[in-house]
Amino acid sequence: MWNQVEFRLQERRRGFHLVTAEVARHLPELPQVGLLHLFIRHTSAALTINENADPDVRTDMESVFNHLVPERQPYYQHTLEGDDDMPAHAKCAMIGPSLTIPIRNGRLALGTWQGIYLCEFRDYGGSRSIVATITGE
Repeated sequence: MWNQVEFRLQERRRGFHLVTAEVARHLPELPQVGLLHLFIRHTSAALTINENADPDVRTDMESVFNHLVPERQPYYQHTLEGDDDMPAHAKCAMIGPSLTIPIRNGRLALGTWQGIYLCEFRDYGGSRSIVATITGE
């Protein structure tokens, strides 16, 4: 069985946002066993899996990435779209645009402390388009 849906995540400000429940609401019924592949159709935001319990982790992740890839560097040439745009592209390349999550017993087989993050790297990135592809039986 293959199924594919496209949906939009609500607009969020820059930061790391737990979106597991929002993603799950957009998915059709999951197979008993399979894989969910999520792909974000943007170059200034990313998807990852990380800590789902302590919100300080999300704040700290934002701080880490802002330290690793600061804004307004003299070597940036791509500057027409604002100070946050080129760093957003670099951060997206570091994390990546997609995730693959196993499906077990009709549910996402995430670990106890794992959740899906939207990594929004623009100050105002707008709603984000996600393609979800499901395979399984």
